[in-house]
Amino acid sequence: MLTPLGRALARLGISPNVITLLGTLGVAAGALGFYPRGQLFWGSVVITVFVLADLLDGVMARMLGTGSVWGAFLDSTLDRVGDAAIFSGLILWFMATGEGVLAGVALFCLVAGAVVSYAKARAEGLGLSCDVGLAERSERLLVVLVAAGLSGLGVPYILAVGLWLLAAASAFTVGQRIIHVYRQTVPT
Repeated sequence: MLTPLGRALARLGISPNVITLLGTLGVAAGALGFYPRGQLFWGSVVITVFVLADLLDGVMARMLGTGSVWGAFLDSTLDRVGDAAIFSGLILWFMATGEGVLAGVALFCLVAGAVVSYAKARAEGLGLSCDVGLAERSERLLVVLVAAGLSGLGVPYILAVGLWLLAAASAFTVGQRIIHVYRQTVPT
């Protein structure tokens, strides 16, 4: 589905790395522009559109045969920036509305998500596999964006429930990855 768009952008001379950068800027602008003002539905719509750039850059790199270590590094690094913007926007909204507990849960989700990603990157940097986990990035984004969007449409408690579930799933995933690496490295 993204191939025709990727092909058109490539014909215009736009590289996958530019798409990665624009996608991250769009996610950050959407999250920090809409969420702190309580515009959760529209923020989620804008963020979702730019999250699709995360898929598009990979399609373009494969199509053009320009995939590189630099592109992979840039993509992974900027994914963390986008995630931080999403949760920071929610934290700002919760703080402005006196929802300190939910601000704390959102902060936990941000940190746990970073640890999930770091654990995999560190394991792979050591030559180990770490493709396990209940809540990888795509699942975390799906939960937070759907919950925030539905909350913006007036569905009560959905954002709180989504964040608490995401916090638990992220903590569980960190544990899964630690155990997986432990089993690969410690003789039994």
